[in-house]
Amino acid sequence: MYHVKPMSIEDLEFAVQITDTMDWGMIKEDFEFMMHLEPEGCFTLFSNSERIGIATTISFGKIGWFGNFIVNEAHRGKGAGSLLVKHSIKYLTARNVETIGLYAYMDKIPFYERLGFRYDSDFMVLSGKGLSSPIKTGFREVKEKEIKTIIEFDHSCFGASRKKILKPILLKKNNLCYASFEDGQLTGYAAVKVYKGMADLGPLICKYGRSDMAIAILKTVLNRLKGFEISLCAPKKESELLDFLTKSGFHERFRVARMFYGSSLIRDCIYVAESLERG
Repeated sequence: MYHVKPMSIEDLEFAVQITDTMDWGMIKEDFEFMMHLEPEGCFTLFSNSERIGIATTISFGKIGWFGNFIVNEAHRGKGAGSLLVKHSIKYLTARNVETIGLYAYMDKIPFYERLGFRYDSDFMVLSGKGLSSPIKTGFREVKEKEIKTIIEFDHSCFGASRKKILKPILLKKNNLCYASFEDGQLTGYAAVKVYKGMADLGPLICKYGRSDMAIAILKTVLNRLKGFEISLCAPKKESELLDFLTKSGFHERFRVARMFYGSSLIRDCIYVAESLERG
């Protein structure tokens, strides 16, 4: 019999092992971080006493995100995955979440549509390296006192406050955050999670129609990350941004579909994802 329990410390080794089957490169600290952000919203799926799957969620007020979803291959197509997704939806809606987002592998779109999600747009997961290139002046690192401004600007695009994820990212030593200000007003920013020789770029947010600014911020960040292996998840529709990244040596690893359960609340803006599991 399938049943779901909140993820516990005892489940972390299994969580890493099952995600390793998909080469996600996750470690125990990744799941500990998710459990810290959403203590009751990370789940382990069981078949009787055997662990067979996991999922994580995070709530940002009226918007929630679903991710890190995987079920043991032997139990796929038998209702186990649907049970875990439905359990996660129930958890988020009980927290007054009105819209749930996720990034789905393209072949999984029909599965999520059957559970009430609808397709929104395509995103591309890209990888490349930091490099030196001419940069514009006017882009600088965000100071700690400006974090509140970053969070408010992010809210205006995302549709909900992501303070609980953005603040620890922006405060963590070695992470980066660059921003653009015009006439004293924030017009765009990019944050980067930096690890040993690797970096995850995102979120990056700029005002709609300002691809020039998004590219300029990217150039500034890539200069700071020369030699680092960098990954990011960008919308397919941002052709100018993708053209710059391709010319800079980035390549597409795979595509995902952004999908929503409930109405879309994300505003018009240039938007690079924070992560696949958190939106």
